[in-house]
Amino acid sequence: MRVALAQLAPVPGDVARNVERVAEVVRGAPSDLAVFPELYLSGYRIGDRIHQLALRAGDAPTERLRTVARDSGTPILVGTAIASDDRAGELYNAALLVHPSGDLSVQRKRYLPNFGPFEEGVPFTATDASVPVAVEGSAVGLEICYDTFFPEVSRDLALGGASLLVVISASPVTSRRLFERLLPARAIENGLPVVYVNRVGVEDGIVFGGGSGAWDVRGEPIEAETVRLPGLGPEEAVTRVEVDLSEPGRWRPFRPVLRDVAARPKPAAPSSSP
Repeated sequence: MRVALAQLAPVPGDVARNVERVAEVVRGAPSDLAVFPELYLSGYRIGDRIHQLALRAGDAPTERLRTVARDSGTPILVGTAIASDDRAGELYNAALLVHPSGDLSVQRKRYLPNFGPFEEGVPFTATDASVPVAVEGSAVGLEICYDTFFPEVSRDLALGGASLLVVISASPVTSRRLFERLLPARAIENGLPVVYVNRVGVEDGIVFGGGSGAWDVRGEPIEAETVRLPGLGPEEAVTRVEVDLSEPGRWRPFRPVLRDVAARPKPAAPSSSP
């Protein structure tokens, strides 16, 4: 699978412009999957405006993304806030997958950071489930930034049949070295290739750290091809990687971690008796 990694800085609050940059990348970097950072459509530090900028069913940004995916034949994975259809005022920090068919798949963020400069627990509601989604006939597991620090998220996706993990992020430069350690570990412990796309730029005093890349099942970096596109700003980059989705099947017999985890009986619930 050829994956385009769009390490970009969004224009905070300008969903329409950010959608058009998605279209520019998809046109300029043909791929089997185009990936954009966490909360890319709205920006990360935009305060209460997130309620107005969250996507809603059938709105103009969503329909534009559908058109871009259909016309290019490219699945688009982008980070966005999504408004609940049935619970007024509830928002999700989500990875939105727009299929060329026009169908939409959504993975909500499971762990919302509330420390230091992060206040995601204020506007967003978390989920407790991760389910792989189909991308061009392959099962892909989606994670969002802080989810990476919780190994059970990757493990749930691996046990659910994912053949690739894709992590989108809005992580500051101070966390870059942590992700450089965590992501290869998630690849090794699950026997899965991992793709990571983090944003760049500065918002409200936070400097975002980039560091996008991909790792194979052994945790080794996958060589990336730079795609030269006009109009890229400082630290922005668009690259492509070729990910071998057959690797897990060849590697896991030699490191059968998932087999051994699945075979182990779950511990009994603790007794409440005195």
